[in-house]
Amino acid sequence: MMVTESEILAASILIVDDQEPNVLLLEQMLSEAGYTCVTSTMNPQDVCSLHRRNCYDLILLDLQMPLMDGFQVMEGLKTNAADAYLPVLVITAQPGHKLRALQVGARDFISKPFDLVEVRTRIRNMLEVRLLYTKLENYNTVLEQTVQERTAELRESEARYRSLTELASDWYWEQDETMNFTKVSGPVLEMLGIRVGPLVGETTSDAVLAGWNEAEREVLQATIAARQPFLDFLFHRVNADGSQQQFRVSGEPMFNRSCRFVGYRGIGVEVSAPK
Repeated sequence: MMVTESEILAASILIVDDQEPNVLLLEQMLSEAGYTCVTSTMNPQDVCSLHRRNCYDLILLDLQMPLMDGFQVMEGLKTNAADAYLPVLVITAQPGHKLRALQVGARDFISKPFDLVEVRTRIRNMLEVRLLYTKLENYNTVLEQTVQERTAELRESEARYRSLTELASDWYWEQDETMNFTKVSGPVLEMLGIRVGPLVGETTSDAVLAGWNEAEREVLQATIAARQPFLDFLFHRVNADGSQQQFRVSGEPMFNRSCRFVGYRGIGVEVSAPK
């Protein structure tokens, strides 16, 4: 993220000084340096309203002024600021004022009498920082909006996916990395008559006793252990009353953003009624 020369020279600058010669000197210096958006006021009481309307990138602020000094102006700016950044470069002839000005929010200072080379350098440096800060804020705003939009799109996509899987199957399932079922939708428990767990997570004897085909169970376990997807895998179950059921399941492994395996998800359908 960079700030170009043209962006710096087009930055908005406000000069605040009750002494007209100082204002004219700064205006001339900025004009000669190529700055194109410079305004000024000799009334410090106008600064807050001007900044609210124009959101200046830089305010050159004299500290010693009648009616309202620069410290009071900065307090007003902080109260009315749209963001936490106070783009103020103070102008002072009093060395003791420099630290105090920085403590109350000024970003930098210029000493009187002016050293024009120093003034130009400090102004340019401050503007570059300010414009970078503004770009970063805008980028964060756009990024946050993009994340919100993508999140909404993802939720909508997931809702459509779930709706389609419900239409195309009897149940939807998810398992964690230890093959425990974390989500099941549809009448799977009623259709299978028992938990789905014996297919993948229990002992061979339990699976056989539950009526599952042992050879099919071993094939499915090997596929899952290899983190491979499976499509339309057929398995059979013999119920306690001797009736038989046939099911077709499809599943795919799930990985997080770090590419770590976190489980499986898939759909299932009964392809034959008990007989």
